Amino acid sequence: MRKSNYFKWFTLLSVVFGITAVVSFSSCKKDSDDPNTDDPIASFQYSIDESNWLQVSFTNNSQNATSYSWDFGDGFNSTEKDATHVYAAAGDYMVALTALNDAGTSKIYSKTITLTDPNSAKKLLTGEESKTWKLFREGTSMSLGPNPDDPAAWWPGLENDGARPCLYAQTFTFHNDGKYVFNDAGFFWGEYGVFDGQDWYETCFPAEAEYMINKDGDDVSAWLSGEHTFTYDPSTGTVTLDGDGAWIGIPKLGPAGETTVPLTSTSFNVDIVAGEGYDLMTLSFNYADAGFWLFQYVSYHDPSLEPDIVTIQPPYGEDLPDLTPEEMWNTFETSTSWEVLDTAGVYPGLGQAANGGMSFTMDVADPAGAGVNVGQYDRAGTYQELQFMMQNDIQFDNFTTVSVDVYVPSSNDYSGTLTKGIGVIIGEASQTEGWWNGHIQYDAEATVMDEWVTYTWNLDEPTSGPGGYTPFTRTDLDFFAISIGGGGHEAEGTFYVRNFTFN
Repeated sequence: MRKSNYFKWFTLLSVVFGITAVVSFSSCKKDSDDPNTDDPIASFQYSIDESNWLQVSFTNNSQNATSYSWDFGDGFNSTEKDATHVYAAAGDYMVALTALNDAGTSKIYSKTITLTDPNSAKKLLTGEESKTWKLFREGTSMSLGPNPDDPAAWWPGLENDGARPCLYAQTFTFHNDGKYVFNDAGFFWGEYGVFDGQDWYETCFPAEAEYMINKDGDDVSAWLSGEHTFTYDPSTGTVTLDGDGAWIGIPKLGPAGETTVPLTSTSFNVDIVAGEGYDLMTLSFNYADAGFWLFQYVSYHDPSLEPDIVTIQPPYGEDLPDLTPEEMWNTFETSTSWEVLDTAGVYPGLGQAANGGMSFTMDVADPAGAGVNVGQYDRAGTYQELQFMMQNDIQFDNFTTVSVDVYVPSSNDYSGTLTKGIGVIIGEASQTEGWWNGHIQYDAEATVMDEWVTYTWNLDEPTSGPGGYTPFTRTDLDFFAISIGGGGHEAEGTFYVRNFTFN
């Protein structure tokens, strides 16, 4: 063969082989990108028919699949992509969807669905015609916490111990025709946050319109005995009360949080368990930022099982000896830099998480870069006060003001519930189970950031709190606290304090 022809054939063969290689490579690439050969992802959602609670429609959200197999959990199956199935009875069913691709690879997604006869579920709430519920008189009947997993972290709860006997006498009746009736049994409770400062605050008082005036002077008599309506969605466990002043649990609990006035509607969740002699209803209000309220109500089939209401509360704590100090201060420079405001009296102790939510460290460097060491105040959620429990009932004869130096960093995140609020609290704790129900407070709002500011208040001019007194009109005050960052339990932030002083 001539040399020139050899090179022509060699060049032609090279081109052919090159084209073949490109075609083969491209074909392989196409096969790997074929969605029918990728691993499938199985997924579905379902909805229960509004007119037939046994009929369920399943929407297939699977990907990379070409065939499907449904197992409805009751012995029936389907190969449709989207399926509708009618069950024979109420119950819990484990539904499984198998998604298969062309390569023979399969994936399974399963979910338990619950079918409840709305009529039978409603009858747990209303009975055949009506059903009356009362606060459970055994154990804790109400509590408050940050979420359903910790429902008593903020307030361990109310018991039938004589503290609020009127609440245990009130009744809440649900009728099968949608009527809801509240009976106050002749008395009402002076709820914290609603009746602050009134003579009947934190007591059981006559359920009469003349007393139903809240702390702002508003008429709240719509909360008294009355007839309203309700709706119940058994699939979600949601009950909605409609009508001016309709309530259950605590009257101040509205659909989105706490209120000081009656509303026209409120919603909550219920879970009812039928028992021997009585049925138990767990009722809850779940607020994203304001916490989780939990209540226990009971409806007795056998009245002989109902405990009596305790009407007299045993004494709590003890009266402390009086002390009239000439000086009372704490600089937080060291563990010994105090007078009367003993660091050992901080509850439950400096350097520890106060009530599980706020920690305080003494003897830290001044954040301004100068001066003596100070205290670092870290909010970690749950509680927000630096609390001092005194060993004496303090007499304030030698003081007229209270002050504290506060350094508010701009680096904190104030876009949520954390505020720049600063407060000093005075109250009574040795003989009062909940000091927050009767304290007074001195408030300010930080406007200067990243430097020390001294906040001073006249002791005879409290700015907030339910107490309605001054330190000069009480002889039993033994509790102090510094609160920075506002009342949001979950708000986190770091602040610095020094020179907590009574002058």
